[in-house]
Amino acid sequence: MTADATQERNLARRTVLLTGATSGIGRAAALALARQGARTIVVGRDPARLREVSDELGQAARSAPDTYRADFTELDQVRELAAKLRDRYERIDVMASNAGGMFGSRVLTQDGFESTIQTNHLAGFLLAQLLRDRLTAGRLILTSSDAYTQGRIAADDLNGDRHRYHAGRAYGTSKEANILMAREAARRWPDVLALSYHPGQVRTRIGRGTVASSYFRYNPFLRSAARGADTLVWLATAPARDLVPGGYYADRKLREISGATGDADLATAVWDASAAALGISPS
Repeated sequence: MTADATQERNLARRTVLLTGATSGIGRAAALALARQGARTIVVGRDPARLREVSDELGQAARSAPDTYRADFTELDQVRELAAKLRDRYERIDVMASNAGGMFGSRVLTQDGFESTIQTNHLAGFLLAQLLRDRLTAGRLILTSSDAYTQGRIAADDLNGDRHRYHAGRAYGTSKEANILMAREAARRWPDVLALSYHPGQVRTRIGRGTVASSYFRYNPFLRSAARGADTLVWLATAPARDLVPGGYYADRKLREISGATGDADLATAVWDASAAALGISPS
């Protein structure tokens, strides 16, 4: 049976994990999915915002979400999060990997990785690997962006050491990695429906400390977080037969992947390189 073939258009009593769920797209998606009856697990790094989200979802859905704090710039916190989730949940029906950021300058995390690629790709990749068996017959949804066209990913240079740092390019590279991860997960994990999507240009808190911050925070012509989350929610709820494994979506429509990002060999190489960088066996 194909992954998730019998899932209907609501998530009543299903378990949904959302990272980066305390603001913007993640928060809006968590609210929408909770209203559909999903058992929501929200992950964020700010305790105060986690409490706010818990209260908001509790009022909207009459059932408080399960909340977990984890900072994706520290991989030990990701490992601890995975251990807690494994202890509590036998199955995760949807994992929405939405945590992300844009950094004004090149900073290495304590794990030795450039902050953007770790926060936006490696941490989510690690969490999915550690929860692999819990995702069986479920869905893995990665928040990417059309900014991937500005990326310059190389399997032998995930940190971008060979290039001068540019915040927008580093962000684009991480979003490219998200698309590649979804495509390769679809190939390696046929029992998981792996997908990525572009939310559009959304008013969010992303890019603090960069020249993009004011643009994304105050531009009145950008999308609301709820509209940006719409495709994520749709990918979580649409019948599996209507979706293409490994597909990249925008506004509920399948998008063609351009350039090197469409190269299957690159997807395999980036997957293997990510596993090697994290010290885990590629599954």
